[in-house]
Amino acid sequence: MADREQCEAALRDLAARLEKLRRNGSPPRTPQRTILCRLPDLGTSYVAELRDGGLHDITEGSRKAQITFTLTSDDLVAVTSGALSVSSAWASGRLKVDASLRDLLRVRDLL
Repeated sequence: MADREQCEAALRDLAARLEKLRRNGSPPRTPQRTILCRLPDLGTSYVAELRDGGLHDITEGSRKAQITFTLTSDDLVAVTSGALSVSSAWASGRLKVDASLRDLLRVRDLL
């Protein structure tokens, strides 16, 4: 099982990759949304703001969010590193996404 530090590092790495895309002039088109990433095996969650094609203000905690991802800590690390595809994780039930259809369609570039 991945620990909190590994999960936070995985999210920060994702944020850095999105920032690199933004600096290179090709940021993904994303809505401004609050994202919650639940990690039940660790008993914690991470919250971040999705805006301007990037992931900002990543903090451990919980609050109301428009988009919620639920997965294990190991799956979070695997998905963010590319070792596990988001579509495979979602299709197998390892990743659960709670979002409006509109939001889901708008963030698909990130997935």
